[in-house]
Amino acid sequence: MLRIALFLGTNIAIIALISVVFRLFGFENLLAANGVDLNLQALLVYSAVIGFAGSFISLALSKTMAKRSMGVQLIEQPSSQTERWLLETVSRQAQQAGIKMPEVGVFDNPSPNAFATGWNKNAALVAVSTGLLRHMERGEVEAVLAHEVSHAANGDMVTLTLVQGVVNTFVIFLSRIVGHLVDRLVFKVERGHGPAFWIVSMIAQVVFGMAAMVIVMWFSRWREFRADAGGAALAGKQNMVNALKRLQSAGDAAPMPDEMRALAINAGKMQAMFASHPPLETRIAALENSN
Repeated sequence: MLRIALFLGTNIAIIALISVVFRLFGFENLLAANGVDLNLQALLVYSAVIGFAGSFISLALSKTMAKRSMGVQLIEQPSSQTERWLLETVSRQAQQAGIKMPEVGVFDNPSPNAFATGWNKNAALVAVSTGLLRHMERGEVEAVLAHEVSHAANGDMVTLTLVQGVVNTFVIFLSRIVGHLVDRLVFKVERGHGPAFWIVSMIAQVVFGMAAMVIVMWFSRWREFRADAGGAALAGKQNMVNALKRLQSAGDAAPMPDEMRALAINAGKMQAMFASHPPLETRIAALENSN
């Protein structure tokens, strides 16, 4: 949940910034080739430039943003037996998964949590919370680490970036078309674009962006099953199941913190559509029924 929230938040901010810059420098004049009609080919190129730029810049900044926003303390020289074990475990799992050693860190948070991020699988960061180290047994922590290493090895952040780039492109493309139609048909602007175009385009971009997030979150949920399977292969199926059950019991015992809300088992249909993770009971069942 953490890496998805950071990636999406950065992506939205960058797209907004690029859109403003393009507007200030007059690049959006590409949208009207003859001052009257919308040039769809130019619009698609324009949308792709903004959409993929926002997505790839977000990917490039993902590790730095995660470290700063979560206060991750990297383990460079282990100062305790636990830190030494974390480094050794991630090193072994990375070797098994066929990737270079990720950076390993700990962040202060009472919730049992962990994430992996980075612009490619050989330059990843794997971080765990202090709450996870306190509340889980060694085998369960090993499974969580294996789950995150699997995310890195599967190239999930890169694939998410490509999916987000495509989604961004069509959000911008469709929002500008809606703005253009309202400008022409409702406000009867005949040349160029009036204020209604920009206002309606921005509103449509927000609406389409919310709808597009459903697609991105569906992909995020699908890749969680792959990471669970990878975690089971690296740390043992039972350890992975136990780790998920530990998260499930932690959620039942106390109000779920913000970082874990996407894992809510009794989430409503709307919340489930926007959840970055499948329900824990579904993930546990998928693992237990796997070969």
